[in-house]
Amino acid sequence: MDGMLSQDEINALLSGMDPGDMAGAATPDTGAPADAGVSPDDTLSDVEKDAVGEVANISMGSSATTLYSLVNRKVNITTPVVSMVNWQGVTGDYEKPCVFIQIHYTAGLDGSNILVLREHDVKVITDLMMGGDGTNTDGELGELHLSAISEAMNQMMGAAATSLSTMLGTMIDISPPDATLLDLTEYQNGEDISPFLGGTFVKVAFTMQIEDLVDSTIMQLYPLDFAKRLVKTFMDSTAPAEPEPAPAPAPQAAPTPQQQPQQQPQMQPGMGMDQSMNGMPNMGMPNMGMGMPGMMMPGMMPNMQQMNVQPAQFQSFNPEYAAMQANENIGLIMDVPLNVTVELGRTSKSISEILDFAPGTIIELDKIAGEPIDVLVNGKFVAKGEVVVIEESFAVRITEIIK
Repeated sequence: MDGMLSQDEINALLSGMDPGDMAGAATPDTGAPADAGVSPDDTLSDVEKDAVGEVANISMGSSATTLYSLVNRKVNITTPVVSMVNWQGVTGDYEKPCVFIQIHYTAGLDGSNILVLREHDVKVITDLMMGGDGTNTDGELGELHLSAISEAMNQMMGAAATSLSTMLGTMIDISPPDATLLDLTEYQNGEDISPFLGGTFVKVAFTMQIEDLVDSTIMQLYPLDFAKRLVKTFMDSTAPAEPEPAPAPAPQAAPTPQQQPQQQPQMQPGMGMDQSMNGMPNMGMPNMGMGMPGMMMPGMMPNMQQMNVQPAQFQSFNPEYAAMQANENIGLIMDVPLNVTVELGRTSKSISEILDFAPGTIIELDKIAGEPIDVLVNGKFVAKGEVVVIEESFAVRITEIIK
């Protein structure tokens, strides 16, 4: 009859078995997570997710500092959120064209990961790197933008690798990142981009803020096996070292009769020194009572060796002698070559201005016509001078020595 349990189902309930595990029974929707039925080998535990998040948090902290130096804007990257997703979970968050940056580890770690940035965020970052104000985001994303963001990611992930090296206690290095603009709607399966995107993988999501110009989400995608290796390396590096067992004490040899100290007889108050030494003859010393503790007399320690103690003799320091030695030693470096540089002037240009250089471009320096030029030795400012012409060569006449 419909709606009634069979005897087998009743027995299963009484024995603690889930009736849904029986053939033909329907499993109700309990709101379990999507990876609840996944094998433990195909997902990460909560502890492993926390470890991945800690590693990503340290890495992105160093990357944010590096990005600040590149764009000269305040950069804030929030605490990461770690989850297990598939390709549909990524395309749902990034529907518009975005930039995939693949990072391969060449030392310390075996694997790779992908950093995903929105197209608008890349335009803002590259515009700031080229000297703009971050608002020149019109037009399509070209090779110049991809090259600039690849260089930015190279420095950012290089700083992250340095932080990981310190944290994990091993040398970690990466290859130059490769940036690609992708329209995710054209890919039904992420396996065409990278093999690990065809299954379940790890997504680490951050919120990146660059003042009032950028406030969006960036992602790091890890292969599951790479994430597990990263967690294992992290756990091994943070595990406390087991204390080494204390070495067994070495057996002590029995002292020889010559090494055994002679027992001193207990001296009675008022007893003279000559009487306390078992009848030893008086050694030309007056009798002394025991009212002076701590005083050791010759003969009381028969095994003590006589030591010859003399005051230390130090050579006096003569300033004239030290100066003479300095003059003699400077001759050892007289033949060392030094680089002498004559600097006519300096200026600062943005990347966009340098890209506009062409034959005939005039670059204005910070020196006024007729002003003395700087003479540097190994990069240190030592003198000022003026430019002269000797036959067909330029030369510099020194006019002032900088002290």
